[in-house]
Amino acid sequence: LCWFEFYTAAGSQDLVPCRICGRHFAQDVLPRHEPICKKVFNKKRKPFNSFKQRLQGTEIGTVKKQPPQKNQQVKKSNWRQQHEDFINAIQSAKEVTKAVQEGRPLPPPPPPSINPDYIQCPYCSRRFNEAAAQRHIKFCEEQAARHAFAAKTTRQAEVSKHIHTCIVLVTDSPKYLLW
Repeated sequence: LCWFEFYTAAGSQDLVPCRICGRHFAQDVLPRHEPICKKVFNKKRKPFNSFKQRLQGTEIGTVKKQPPQKNQQVKKSNWRQQHEDFINAIQSAKEVTKAVQEGRPLPPPPPPSINPDYIQCPYCSRRFNEAAAQRHIKFCEEQAARHAFAAKTTRQAEVSKHIHTCIVLVTDSPKYLLW
């Protein structure tokens, strides 16, 4: 039999629909299909996670994300302050444009707005967001300690140089006293 005759011969058999999935099968095949079909259709299939499969076999797969902290405070929106700052910036820009067109001296710039969410560095008085402030304050503290140490050593060197000069002058010429 060629393939066409095989399929047409199979099509001439009486096909019976499956009670579970509705597909049509030969009468002798249906008793084998129905238990398998029942088992397959009763299970809820998990959605496939391609991300998890991609990470298998890599070091990234072993790193687990930490769950977000529940104690995080919801930051209060300061849209009104931002809006007012924006309006003030536009007005001052209009004043500058008008002064340039009329040939008048430029008005003073508007005062900078202070973001209440920013943290001020105790060493240099600059302001940063929380993440940047943690990094910067450590760095600035080290720099301040380094500058203080350098200033202290240079002062000591200047004093010892001055004392050495005075001693040399006193010992070289007994006629001249610097004190």
